[in-house]
Amino acid sequence: AMLKLRRASPHSGDDHLHERRTRQGCEDEVGLLAGLLLGSRARGMALSHSRRATSNAPQTSYAKSAAGLADAVAASSSIVVLTGAGVSVASGIPDFRSPGGMYATLDPEKLTATESQRALLRADPVHVVEKRMFFANQFLYHEVRRPFILGTRDRKWQPTLFHRFVERLDAEGKLCKLVTQNIDGLDLATAIRPEKVCACHGSIGEAACEACGAPVPSFEAYCEEVRTKIKDIYGTGDPRAPEESSNIRCASCGAPAVKPTTVLFGGALPASFFQVLERDLPRADLVIVAGTSLLVSPANLVAANAPDGVPRFVVNRDKVGRDLGLDFDDDMSADAFLPGDADLVVARAMRRLGWLDDVDDALLPEASRAFKKQALDEPLSS
Repeated sequence: AMLKLRRASPHSGDDHLHERRTRQGCEDEVGLLAGLLLGSRARGMALSHSRRATSNAPQTSYAKSAAGLADAVAASSSIVVLTGAGVSVASGIPDFRSPGGMYATLDPEKLTATESQRALLRADPVHVVEKRMFFANQFLYHEVRRPFILGTRDRKWQPTLFHRFVERLDAEGKLCKLVTQNIDGLDLATAIRPEKVCACHGSIGEAACEACGAPVPSFEAYCEEVRTKIKDIYGTGDPRAPEESSNIRCASCGAPAVKPTTVLFGGALPASFFQVLERDLPRADLVIVAGTSLLVSPANLVAANAPDGVPRFVVNRDKVGRDLGLDFDDDMSADAFLPGDADLVVARAMRRLGWLDDVDDALLPEASRAFKKQALDEPLSS
């Protein structure tokens, strides 16, 4: 099970680019995960037909629709939200994993690498974000990620309508915790309180040494090193990009191991994620899952281990989560699947809540503005 957890791709279709390691040992994490996974497996079997009510759950049955989501939000006071890349699509952030994305179109010949490393990349481009590969050759990671790192610094991408929805949950005092699998940092570009956000796969918007753990005092200074020391394999025409890449070294230990604090394959998730499972999730009276395939462990435990009887609304283009015990077919189940784009679904819910008109169009990317308009133009459904 642990091998699967370590290797299961956080880039699989829906979760942008996740990598980061923590410096604490893994023994406690292994024990906790074993218990959680056994609980998740038992839950999937026991809850295939019905779920037991608990004191957390509002004693109300909600419609399995955006209107039902709005009603559940209105009645709840401790909401846990789990997000994947689907909530950031409208921002225009590049997709690294899908056909036509950066990994699919990656040309290993352009990278600073040995021939054996290029062969590995031809077989599977995800080797770019493996821990062992990073310590062997940091240039692969930085050359592939260069435009995303610099774009994050320059705030090239805006938070979407879904991010603004979570922002409003926090403003209303309803948000218990947001767990995001995305490393794009868009959640922290809103007014959501940082302590309410668990970026379980790290963030592209901060940097630290992968070797000694020392944080980089200035993300801006790190980005300047990326711009002037890492070559541009995408041909963006950056005049400050060098012809050849050179090392970005840690000021504390001297190792060429500085990178964004994103979880590399082979690294451990931050302790804050496991605190969510132990402390925050048991207090939830509503769980909202959006824009994720729910295939990536252990992040999917947020959905699988929700308190019994607590409503779980899943917003996604494809129906997901049945293997985790979610039951969308039984009318008596507290689980609801809402198909479609995350922005459009929450736009409809926000309209019913009276929140949609409060969102400033100037703060939204173009695609999110279009979803907002569509929701406002539709008849208000029940």
